[in-house]
Amino acid sequence: MTAYEPPGDPGAGTDPAPGPGPAGYDAVVLAGGAARRLGGADKPGLRVGGRALLDRVLAACAGARTTVVVAGPRPTARPVTWAREDPPGGGPLAALAAGLRHTTAEYVVVLSADLPFLGEPTVARLLSALAASEADGVLLTDAEGRDQPLVAAYRAAAVRRELAALAGDTAGREAREEPADGKGRADREGGLGGEGREDRSGGEGPVGREGGFGGEDLVGREGGFGGEGPVGREGGFGGEGPVGREGGFGGEGPVGREGRAGRAKPAGREGREGSGGRPDLTGMPLRRLTGALRLDRVPDAVASFDCDTWDDIATARARIREHGHVLDEWISAAKDELGIDLDVDTGLLLDLARDAAHGVARPAAPLTTFLVGYVAGRAGGGPEAVAEAARKAAALAQRWADEATDARPDA
Repeated sequence: MTAYEPPGDPGAGTDPAPGPGPAGYDAVVLAGGAARRLGGADKPGLRVGGRALLDRVLAACAGARTTVVVAGPRPTARPVTWAREDPPGGGPLAALAAGLRHTTAEYVVVLSADLPFLGEPTVARLLSALAASEADGVLLTDAEGRDQPLVAAYRAAAVRRELAALAGDTAGREAREEPADGKGRADREGGLGGEGREDRSGGEGPVGREGGFGGEDLVGREGGFGGEGPVGREGGFGGEGPVGREGGFGGEGPVGREGRAGRAKPAGREGREGSGGRPDLTGMPLRRLTGALRLDRVPDAVASFDCDTWDDIATARARIREHGHVLDEWISAAKDELGIDLDVDTGLLLDLARDAAHGVARPAAPLTTFLVGYVAGRAGGGPEAVAEAARKAAALAQRWADEATDARPDA
């Protein structure tokens, strides 16, 4: 839970809102957590103000060129690209890496799926602050000043660089942990150069998984090696080909999945990876990434509020109904439900409803606003069409009211 402070509008922060953020950003929304403090409930699908938490976050990043949601596919209010970390539930860094593979923009907004008060102004503020700085990223801080790295905008190149470095550190550490006695250390169901189970090695190679070595080969899983080929899983190498998963290589062909020697197939997605494949970031905490980045911070106690518990959900639902927010929240929910994207002048329509109710009769208010919307739709929609139809209806309601106070007989 991030502490919640009632005053202020969502996304208002403490500084004046900057101009629009830079064009051409992508967004990655992480929506695959276990929600343990919610008893395993489907947190992205929980509704606040009539809208799923995930849909509320997607509305906040509607300006993204590409929006990637890292989770199992589900119905959403707008189209997105779906991705999944491998294995599912591998943690935030693994999920972020999976989402980044589908992005191409210089800037990437990274969000969790449980931010009920996040809005487009906050996203624009983060992007503008990033563009105006030399930092690798700009993130929100909550009421206690704690960093919220899943409400942030980053330079995509910097994130990719540090993720690759983390994966490289992991691979290097695993290699350094291998003993140097020539016998090797069993990895999983594998033997090495001497006393391992299912040992097929012909030398003193390092750890293998159900695989043997024939020289100075690097780590293998369920695969045998015949040279100095890099890491493979369930694949054998016959030269200097790159990493394979469930596939073997017979030269310098690219990564294959369930491929045979000499066949060039694109990279697979299943399982852990070695030095030449996708980074294995499973289980790593976000601080491993953020600690390596240069970050600027923007305080915003409302937009950073996240829903980790049922109490948080109750707090968010209560705030939605507070005076001063409820109408805007209702209009946003109605637009999502009806599948329309229209800037609604709430004040204009409320004035029209008031004139119709006072000048004609109370039931005239909803009927008149319906007719205004219908006419505006037939005219092509848009704020101008709504304003013109409302102006005509308001003038009619005024004439109607004037007649009730004019005692003079008709000429």
